[in-house]
Amino acid sequence: MAFVVTDNCILCKYTDCVAVCPADAFYEGPNFLVINPDDCIDCDLCPVECPADAIYQEDEVPTDQQEFIELNAELAKHWPRITEVKAPLAQAKKWDGVPDKIQYLDTQTDES
Repeated sequence: MAFVVTDNCILCKYTDCVAVCPADAFYEGPNFLVINPDDCIDCDLCPVECPADAIYQEDEVPTDQQEFIELNAELAKHWPRITEVKAPLAQAKKWDGVPDKIQYLDTQTDES
């Protein structure tokens, strides 16, 4: 079972989780991170490090955010792997905790 990045990461994109991932399972989009379920080793390190509380065990993803399970798997196929910590997005503190940010998700890829 894998971990899943959910709604609260959108427009924040803190990368503290990336630093602790022993499997390099994170992939980076313009304003969101995802976890590739095929890379994730279910180590439980990333949720603790996420300052936005946006990462859940797959079977604990809130009901209203179930779409993020498939979204993580799909976007990880197109976005580049991220293995080093970067600064969060400029408006991260403003957006942290704002609900229903899926409408702002930028799914652009290098292939787009």
